[in-house]
Amino acid sequence: MTDLLTKALRSLPHGPEFRFIDRVLSLDPGVSGVAEYRVHGNEPFLRGHFPGEPLMPGVLLIEAAAQLAGIVAQSDPKALPLSGLKLAAVRAAKILGTARPGETVHLEALINARMGGLVQARANASVSGNNVLEVELTLAGTV
Repeated sequence: MTDLLTKALRSLPHGPEFRFIDRVLSLDPGVSGVAEYRVHGNEPFLRGHFPGEPLMPGVLLIEAAAQLAGIVAQSDPKALPLSGLKLAAVRAAKILGTARPGETVHLEALINARMGGLVQARANASVSGNNVLEVELTLAGTV
């Protein structure tokens, strides 16, 4: 499974400095996945969001969820990986909380549908058992 995860991470367009997945805990290729991201405290975005009270921005929680959805989609053994896979749409996003330095974001993503270069997914994130994000995502790439 390590080779599969490495391959899926490489197929995402993000550089290491913009990855919000530290560890994939489980992966049902092409179907679902569970991952974690620890807010280390030294991330550049924390300096300005917010000075004196650093919080992971909600849009980055969405990005983390999209990255996990991308990993799940790119690992599908029944479909070729999509070139240039990117977040294309965000629907029904509910940002219910956030993560602070030292906290771990627990992410879950489920692929609902796939057609050509489009992937539909639902994802959520929690911190210490508290739900902080629910979102529907569309990812798009080239077949």
